[in-house]
Amino acid sequence: MLKLEQLEIDNGGFLMRADFVVPAERKIAVIGPSGAGKSTLIGAIAGFHPVVRGRLVWRGDVLNAVEPGKRPVAMLFQDGNLFPHLSVAQNVGLGLNPDLRLTAAQSEQVSNAISRVGLASMADRKPAELSGGQQSRAALARVLVQARPLLLLDEPFAALGPALKNEMLDLVDELVRESGATLLMVSHAPEDARRIADQVVLVEGGMAHPPQETGGLLDNPPPALRDYLG
Repeated sequence: MLKLEQLEIDNGGFLMRADFVVPAERKIAVIGPSGAGKSTLIGAIAGFHPVVRGRLVWRGDVLNAVEPGKRPVAMLFQDGNLFPHLSVAQNVGLGLNPDLRLTAAQSEQVSNAISRVGLASMADRKPAELSGGQQSRAALARVLVQARPLLLLDEPFAALGPALKNEMLDLVDELVRESGATLLMVSHAPEDARRIADQVVLVEGGMAHPPQETGGLLDNPPPALRDYLG
């Protein structure tokens, strides 16, 4: 269980608040207008933005002062952060060891993750040799190999066409169900939330509101969400 207890987050002078609980193994979409603070919210959970008030708690442990790399979090950004001079296998291996000195067991983990995302035949290719969808799969494999219980997605599939994006969302859904991870996914698209999310966190006006069931919220949106959806 993830608890955001009277949280106040500072992102370069932009302050936002959150006070709610995310049950374990839930899939949460984080939606709201541009600039509302969606990325700030998940960035704080990952440890990239300071919490200036309140507590961020995972399974009873307070994360406020924990370094990003030591948090139970794997995060996938918009650009995927693949290194162009490294192969798919090497990029995925970075999720286990930054110097890529992997044990035999870790190398097997990398191979399994690459296979799981459908890139087994492309492990030696560089990112420039992959399509956009294949690059997204490689980035997802690096997240998968970390086996963290909290998975944060900051619109990593926004640049993909509708069919490829839906394919990636379905793959994320499968992987989350298999691993039992808790997912928080930033999205501008309500259809993404309907496709994958159990609940939705609405971010607006410097506030991240408590999760609500996806269908109920999107079918009967409050005024702030109605204005955003149009």
